[in-house]
Amino acid sequence: MAQRHILVTGANGFIGSRLATQLMESPDFADCRFTLLDLAHATPSTDPRVRQLAGDLSDPATLDSAIGGRADLVFHLAGILGGAAEQDYALARRVNIDATLTLLERLRDAENPPRVVFASTIAVFGPCGGAPIDDDTLPLPTMTYGAQKRMIEIAVEQFSARGWIDGLALRLPGIVARKDADARLKSAFLNTMFHAYEAGRDIVLPVSPDGTTWLISVPACVEAFVHAARLPGGTIGARRAFTLPAQRVRIDGLVAALARRFPTSHSQVTYQPDAALEQLFARQPQLTTALADALGFCHDGDIDRLVARALQA
Repeated sequence: MAQRHILVTGANGFIGSRLATQLMESPDFADCRFTLLDLAHATPSTDPRVRQLAGDLSDPATLDSAIGGRADLVFHLAGILGGAAEQDYALARRVNIDATLTLLERLRDAENPPRVVFASTIAVFGPCGGAPIDDDTLPLPTMTYGAQKRMIEIAVEQFSARGWIDGLALRLPGIVARKDADARLKSAFLNTMFHAYEAGRDIVLPVSPDGTTWLISVPACVEAFVHAARLPGGTIGARRAFTLPAQRVRIDGLVAALARRFPTSHSQVTYQPDAALEQLFARQPQLTTALADALGFCHDGDIDRLVARALQA
């Protein structure tokens, strides 16, 4: 039997690098070979099963090399995110739409469809307003990033319905806590506040204390991707795009949890709400994730465990 081939795009990223490590350490994937694709790699791998490929996914030669004839399991995390997608539409389209569609088309195999796990986002919903969100909520993205992710969700479901791939599109909530969060990401404050509080630095938050947001830790996110890879195809059903379980956290509740975690911190937190940012990231309503729950996905459990696990990242 041929050795299974796992491809991870965006493998040098905050989530991708941790996902690759967990896959390589898991007994379930011990017999696999890995291709880790990104524009560059910070650290050379010494694992003989690993091939690190530096290149642009939108380059045909790079894509040919990444797939290497066939990929049995693909985690597609590469993309132009958030504010960066808003600032450069042409680049975002080239990577998030054109290169991703080409990847899906190259993976087509009706006889033995590969499992494809696509990183989507809650940005597909656009500004949520006050109505609860569930699996039947109509996505109405307003940002380029969310709209492009929604387009690929549709492609994943269409290709899966045709039997060309066996795909899943996981709508990721806020993932915390990246220490060097890209300042171009409008949600960067949700990451930097963790590390600022730990370091005792004062924090000015651009949202209200009673704001609410959906969060999971990086470990919970990585666990969700691995769980998606293990799911038997017959258990998933026709709905292939769904939101991951997340905790709905009040901003002042998160600050209180950080205070419990770091009781000697001298950090002072003040609030200077920005209406646009608050609408996008701190007015998220009740969330129900029945499809993901039924498939065995889960969040961190409670806010104190969320904080503890987020700071492991």
